Amino acid sequence: MTEEGKKDHKDQWDKVQIILAPMGGLLTALAIAMFGFITSSKLDQRQALETNTRLYSELMSRREESESSLRKDMLATIISSFLNPDRTDLNNNVLSLELLAYNFHESLNLKPLFFDLMRRIKRAEATAPSTAKEAEYAEHKARLENVAREIARKQMIVLEGVGRRFDRTIDLSEDPDGTSLETAALTLDSLQTNIDIDVVQVDRVNREILVSLSIETPDPTQGSQTKVATFTVSFFDFPMIDNLRIADGQRCALVLSNFSDQSADLTGVLFPGAYASLKEKPYYNEVIQSVLNASHAQR
Repeated sequence: MTEEGKKDHKDQWDKVQIILAPMGGLLTALAIAMFGFITSSKLDQRQALETNTRLYSELMSRREESESSLRKDMLATIISSFLNPDRTDLNNNVLSLELLAYNFHESLNLKPLFFDLMRRIKRAEATAPSTAKEAEYAEHKARLENVAREIARKQMIVLEGVGRRFDRTIDLSEDPDGTSLETAALTLDSLQTNIDIDVVQVDRVNREILVSLSIETPDPTQGSQTKVATFTVSFFDFPMIDNLRIADGQRCALVLSNFSDQSADLTGVLFPGAYASLKEKPYYNEVIQSVLNASHAQR
């Protein structure tokens, strides 16, 4: 290539360099501006999310405080109606117990109130001055049983979702006292439990059943462990409240789901102790054992 050609080629590159030099600076400025815009946008979005989360938490906290205050006032008002010496209005008492059951069934043991009110209704029914009054008292008893069965049903639905359920029927066409029901073999969290139910006595008048419950659970170090308990089952037993502690922090509950002249239906459920009522606190050794089991499982 001649000197003149080299000079022309150099001049062309000089012209390209002169043109691209400011464009490079412009592109760099645009890139920096774009990066700043994106970063600022992300920071704004994060701040907005944090603000919304904090606002939502504050609203939920205030809502829980308001609900807790309302429930506390409701509980105090309803309980006072039962503690009032002049509590002869059975209709109001039934209504108050319905409100208690539907709103506080997971935290309060309402069984004593159910039994006390049922006894009062039966005493009033025995001295009823007219057929109309007898019908009114019969309606009160039906309301008590209905609300109790509804609460037990709701609690059973929750416990069945995390546990194991079994059903047994007692034949009442003959004398069932001393009858042994079929063994229920249930497995929950890799722990097998055998549950035996013996019918001790049936109270047809009060619709209650005295049962003996034998719960056998295997133990890898101590062999099988058996817990035996004798108690009365009625419509006023609620599984989250009325249950037995067994091995590995689990619970077993038995409720009366139906009672007629011909038969009585029992429903049992085996479930983790974490789903017991709010008033039931785990023992310290159960908590420590759960932590140790979780630690061993992660290794």
